[in-house]
Amino acid sequence: MPPVYAKDAPPSRIGWRLPPFYCPFDKGLIHPKAAELEERAIAWIDAFGIYPDATERAWGLATHSADFTSRIIPYGDVEPVLLFIEWNYWANAVDDWQDSGSTATRTADVADHSARLVRTIEAPGSALLPPGPLTEALDDLVTRTRAMLTPFQLRRFTEGTRDWLFGAGWQTANAERGVMPSLNEFAAMRVSVNGTRFTLTWCDAANGIHVPADLLYSAPVQALTDAAGFIVSCDNDLFSYNKEDHQEPWEQNLLNVVAQHLGCSPRQALAPAVALRDRAMTLFVRLREQLARDADEPLRRYLDSLAHYVSGCVAWQNRAPRYASPRNRNTLPVAGASYDITWRDTPSDPSPEPPPVPAIAWWWRQLEG
Repeated sequence: MPPVYAKDAPPSRIGWRLPPFYCPFDKGLIHPKAAELEERAIAWIDAFGIYPDATERAWGLATHSADFTSRIIPYGDVEPVLLFIEWNYWANAVDDWQDSGSTATRTADVADHSARLVRTIEAPGSALLPPGPLTEALDDLVTRTRAMLTPFQLRRFTEGTRDWLFGAGWQTANAERGVMPSLNEFAAMRVSVNGTRFTLTWCDAANGIHVPADLLYSAPVQALTDAAGFIVSCDNDLFSYNKEDHQEPWEQNLLNVVAQHLGCSPRQALAPAVALRDRAMTLFVRLREQLARDADEPLRRYLDSLAHYVSGCVAWQNRAPRYASPRNRNTLPVAGASYDITWRDTPSDPSPEPPPVPAIAWWWRQLEG
């Protein structure tokens, strides 16, 4: 079923047909327990009542967070995968709160809430958040997370959460000031806004991947990690554009940033935006192959997990009603709506050289020869 929107809905600035996607990894993987995991996660959602009414619940479930997690962790242990699914439903509820409305103190509100949230993860029982369903659900998530993760994984998760909220605060401050970031600024921050490290900690935990810190945080591995997060973020900006094109000021996403950079319309920005994304994908493929040549088992599994993250996100977003039947054009999400995307075998921009974006050019410097 193609994307769904009401007959009287405003037209899309970019249209409803996305360009073909270049993704040279298996795009059909999904966890064998996906249906069971979704059922258990929804039961947890309803037990805590994290959505205030049926409409909010419908849109919360339209994120297809269970499908997202089951596609990016297609082979993971069930209990960590389930816990991460629940984290994702909860995080989407927080993200939607941060993305809604506009007030003079909104950046301050986000910064204050973020500080309280991170401290709650680091020090349970701090009583920094107001009582309510979201706080009760968070307390449950934190208790189970601290029991499940190793101290190193817990530290990575906490720092990943802080990084996600740091990005959200930066983005909110831009909106409050009416500032559209430059392409270089956007590229520097998009991985944080996306919550990449929030996600990847759980991929490692569920897959039982333990890469030593000195290797995990080495420049080549971090460049590959950032590139994966950037690709996923670019794809999200394509799928989510029509969900957010009612916002004033305009949403800070890849298409609007490229349009500003080139002085063109968002529709005209599609091709160059996808070209930048594809050039990052070419770098990802080359650097991943380079690292795989001498990789031990933990690193090889980490490299596979990053590929699952990239390909699984495309497959998930294609089918998520959150994107294919967006809320700004529908009263309720529409089951079965899809962007019906197509694929290409080669990148739209085959250049192996770094793009003229200084904030990410260092990724290419990790290549040998």
